Amino acid sequence: MSALTRNAPPLRIPPVAVLLPVAFLALLGVAVAAPGLLTAADPLAADPLAALAPPGGAHWLGTDHLGRDVLARVVHGARHSISIGVAATALAVTGGVLLGLAAGLSPRWLEETLTRAFDVLSTLPELLLALLVVAIIGPGTGNVILAIAVAQIPNYARVIRAQTFVVRRSGYVEQAVTFGRPRAAIIAGHVLPNVLGPIPVLATIGLGTAIIAGSGLSFLGMGPQPPAAEWGAMLSEARNYLRVAWWEAVFPGLAITLTVVCLTVAGRRLQRRFEGRTP
Repeated sequence: MSALTRNAPPLRIPPVAVLLPVAFLALLGVAVAAPGLLTAADPLAADPLAALAPPGGAHWLGTDHLGRDVLARVVHGARHSISIGVAATALAVTGGVLLGLAAGLSPRWLEETLTRAFDVLSTLPELLLALLVVAIIGPGTGNVILAIAVAQIPNYARVIRAQTFVVRRSGYVEQAVTFGRPRAAIIAGHVLPNVLGPIPVLATIGLGTAIIAGSGLSFLGMGPQPPAAEWGAMLSEARNYLRVAWWEAVFPGLAITLTVVCLTVAGRRLQRRFEGRTP
């Protein structure tokens, strides 16, 4: 490494590169909590006479093949898509933390069994594993959430297991054991709070992955069913009209892309702060 490289100042992220994703995520929060503030149109109201109308006029993002307002469906679809991602991520974090703690604190035979299971499941693409789970338990919004959570659990469990190994050998845990504190109190008071540090970073990035997986499964017809406005289901309905109405597919796809990119940027920002690096 040259002296010039060693002495180079750390790369600084422009403030606008952080503010724009935060602003977009805040807008998504409004779309989830109160979509009526962003559009007054009914996402389910069909108007055959206005079918496949291009963007402009009364329909800023155009209409779909049934004459439904695309803007209204994208805005209202945020609730379905993001709710699936948030619920799946919450379940995955909960399961990952519990299994990771179990692997890190259990006898060696159980720890090795759980670790091998995590390793095997981690070799499979998350969407493929989620698809396999849905094929077993059946379609539906609840089953899609469960399937995505099962697919993501190994990611969190492996990190928590590694953190648990470090924390359980720390001085304050050994001191608590020496003082005779109950095992449950040591885990709840000393181990658990100190292994959760990486979780906000992983969960923020994992939320984007969960949204992609949920939209992918909905695209295949395994999530919310029509006429529900959900981004993946909207893409599925629009694929037959790409040649005549590109806007019907482009705007839901753009919503998914921007959401995942903004969540990734936010997650990387959190990671830099967690690691103590200069923003």
